[in-house]
Amino acid sequence: MRIITDFHIHSKYSRAVSPKMNLEEIGKQGMVKGIDLIGTGDFTHPQWFSELKEKLILDNSNFYKLKDVENSSKFTVTGEVSLIYTKFNKTRKIHLILICPNLDIAEKINKRLSLEYNLSSDGRPILKLDAKEFLKIVLDISKDILVIPAHIMTPWFGLYGSKSGFDSIEDCFEELSSYIYAFETGLSANPAMLLLMKECRERTLLSNSDAHSLDKLGREANVFETDFNYDSIIKKIKDNDLETIEFFPEEGKYFNDGHRNCGISLNSEETYRYGGICPVCGKPLTIGVLSRVRQLSDKKEIKASFKNLVPLKEIIGEVLGVSSSSKKVSDEYQKLIEELGSEFNILLYEDIKNIEKVNSKISLAIKKVREGDICIIEGYDGEFGKVKIFGSNIKKEISQKTLL
Repeated sequence: MRIITDFHIHSKYSRAVSPKMNLEEIGKQGMVKGIDLIGTGDFTHPQWFSELKEKLILDNSNFYKLKDVENSSKFTVTGEVSLIYTKFNKTRKIHLILICPNLDIAEKINKRLSLEYNLSSDGRPILKLDAKEFLKIVLDISKDILVIPAHIMTPWFGLYGSKSGFDSIEDCFEELSSYIYAFETGLSANPAMLLLMKECRERTLLSNSDAHSLDKLGREANVFETDFNYDSIIKKIKDNDLETIEFFPEEGKYFNDGHRNCGISLNSEETYRYGGICPVCGKPLTIGVLSRVRQLSDKKEIKASFKNLVPLKEIIGEVLGVSSSSKKVSDEYQKLIEELGSEFNILLYEDIKNIEKVNSKISLAIKKVREGDICIIEGYDGEFGKVKIFGSNIKKEISQKTLL
């Protein structure tokens, strides 16, 4: 069976996260999106962990479900930590995702970390701890815990990030590197980019939303063809047997090099011509994901299996010429969901002819996104890119293509 998962999200106890990110709302929105399995996120936070124990029960799949709630995505226990430390005379900032078999094992991690660190300050705790030492602590508790470097190319907080990362996984995890089975791509990269790097070809690439609000759930995800149980999913991850659903990486906020404050966005060739220095302020540029991949790659091209998407509300907003957060968009979104099922089904799997019966203009836009027939102004230095599905004369283009 096809199983769609999103392992990396955050709860209402993380900084800059919507207060609506509670278990009930996450589970409900997961069903609307078409996500079968969602990570709990933030299991290290004491209050969130109490809610997990109170509201979730383990079912026969070894995943968790909400008590007395039928129409909800299932959950698996996940969290993220932020490690800030010095290694090789340089400050390192690395984010790691954890997938735990169950709440009992997660609780052992919490008890161990709470001996030295304050876990209640943020859902994603900041630990002054070397990544290798953290991995050692986790493995001593259970070798069944998966530790996954998050958004690995992000300039700050990525394993290979240009600002505070490493040039190789061995520099970070040393002799424990073989216990890292997977990497997270991040919004500004996709498998086609990352597989140019040898260390990425040696591991599984996962994609997750890192959602801070309900609408962002599933903006990236993973697709498995397997039985719906914990052991099967973990085996598929270790065997590198899955497909990912991807944000267009150009839309990610660290794709290009640049300086947001100076309004400067550059590709790697332009950065080279400027010697890595901002032509406006004269300070070093923030080197983005594409340039960093090129620095570390050993291949020029490789085939990769994944699907791209633009969130359905953004598509509807462009077609209607209004904000994606407007009531008009919400009404049309709800109509499509009621007629055709989940958002993922509509964006990726439903026959275009069936979408056309509900709304011909939106069906055309979805077809263009599926074919990659869109225009993107690239993101850079913390500034998200901008997607345009239609040209400047949207009404004319829709009219012509609808007639055809």
